Amino acid sequence: MNLPESPDYLNSLQGGWEALGNGAPTLVALAQLCARALVEGSRDEEPLSVEAKAILFAARNRGVIEVRGVNTAFEATARLLAIYIEVDEHRTIAFRNREKPQVTVRFFDAFCQLCRSGLVLHHLYRDFSLTDRGFEVAAKIVEPEVAQALGQATEFGLHD
Repeated sequence: MNLPESPDYLNSLQGGWEALGNGAPTLVALAQLCARALVEGSRDEEPLSVEAKAILFAARNRGVIEVRGVNTAFEATARLLAIYIEVDEHRTIAFRNREKPQVTVRFFDAFCQLCRSGLVLHHLYRDFSLTDRGFEVAAKIVEPEVAQALGQATEFGLHD
């Protein structure tokens, strides 16, 4: 196979590679799940997982959620996309575990469930929020119901 020698080809390849490095295909898929729920209504009839409830509970005050990857991390498990929540204006928690990547993936799956359920809205790039219904559902969750799942989060300052 011969590749075109056009500099345009090389530029598009680099742009695509950078997009992949920032998780763009997955972020687009999440945005589409949110959009489908917004336009067509929720199709997800399954009960919320404890991890999904933990995400809602953690986001109940501000409703701000980010999907972030750390593409400069040395370890592959630390580069995985994960769910970050602004608990308040000074604290963020991340559902990420370098030693147990299944924890990171389980909470990511739970976030997908929230998108399908119409409880989360996509805004820009990696920024999401609870919907009005998301805030309502979150307000009904009691901490003991999600305490163990919340214990799997890592807490740090907002700009750490």
